[in-house]
Amino acid sequence: MALRLVQVNFKAQDDSALGRFWAEVLGWGVDSEGPGVTNIAPVGFDWPDPAAFYIDFVAVPDPETVKYRVHLDLATTSAAHQAELVARLQDLGATPADVGQGDVPWTVLADPEGNVFCVLEPREVYRDTGPIAAVVVDCEDPRAMARFWDEAIEWTLHEVTDDHAVLRSPEGVGPYLELLRTSGARTWWNRAHVDLIPDPIDDKEPEVARLRALGATDVDLGQGDVPWTVLADTEGNEFCVLGRG
Repeated sequence: MALRLVQVNFKAQDDSALGRFWAEVLGWGVDSEGPGVTNIAPVGFDWPDPAAFYIDFVAVPDPETVKYRVHLDLATTSAAHQAELVARLQDLGATPADVGQGDVPWTVLADPEGNVFCVLEPREVYRDTGPIAAVVVDCEDPRAMARFWDEAIEWTLHEVTDDHAVLRSPEGVGPYLELLRTSGARTWWNRAHVDLIPDPIDDKEPEVARLRALGATDVDLGQGDVPWTVLADTEGNEFCVLGRG
């Protein structure tokens, strides 16, 4: 049995419009599994290919009530590429965002619904990730969070310090999962959480039981009878374990 991080899920006011924005940003294809749900995926991959990473956008009645601690970092290959990407993102509807970052080499933007993300300066470590360099989770104790996530998913723990921890798929493909130490109350919006998928997918219930034993807790968002299970990690960050619909 195994669990892996398969996608990020955004709560949205307009899932179709936000999905089109991010598909344009990443150069991915757009699909839909029904009203209120827009999926984007790298071209040439069929969900849930283990070599790919995906994003879902789900319409909710009041997205302003959702504030998660997950954001995306985008990769660039050169200073010129970073500048070109930032300019293209703003043409698509992104806006500059001030989260107290000060004078840093990366650029902080917000998408058309206000979700904050970063366009990183070129870094060698992200040369083979594709357009998404990392899925970043803010936390208070990266070491403790690393212990949980290292046991929770079948990813490799590459680095852990008091300030951050880094995991990636054992195949060395796709974005990193980065646990970043932050302090103080957040003043900006992010409405993204991570989704995990068991392999095989019919093993959802044993995997959920294993996660609870590791310290995950159940979360009731009013989801009702659905094929996925909503949990929270040891710092209260919500995530979903997907199952067969």
